[in-house]
Formats: sequence, C-alpha cells, structure tokens
Amino acid sequence: MKNFFKKMETIMAAAAFGEAGEFETARQILNEEKQRKTGRPSRYETARPSVRPTLRAD
Repeated sequence: MKNFFKKMETIMAAAAFGEAGEFETARQILNEEKQRKTGRPSRYETARPSVRPTLRAD
C-alpha cells in the first residue's frame, strides 16, 4: 500500500508540473521514478562464473 501512495504522489506531482507548462520537469520526475526502480541490479545481472569448473577424479 505504501508503494501505491508513493507512486500516486509522484504521478500527481508530475501532473501538476505538466498543467503549469513545465513539461520537461514533469518528464524528469517520472523518469526519476523509473530509475529508482531499476537502479539496482537484477538477479540475472549478478556476477556469476561463466564457465563451470571441471571436476575430474585422476
């Protein structure tokens, strides 16, 4: 529920700037929200060894 209200606050702030004619500022506000969500690495982008070690019994 907290995320919902934060998202609505961001959208309403961008809408207020848009109504005032500050379209670029409204875009920046909305882009900041996107960057916050995607700012952390996904679970697929973590550093993992690309080659599996070969285990051999000699």
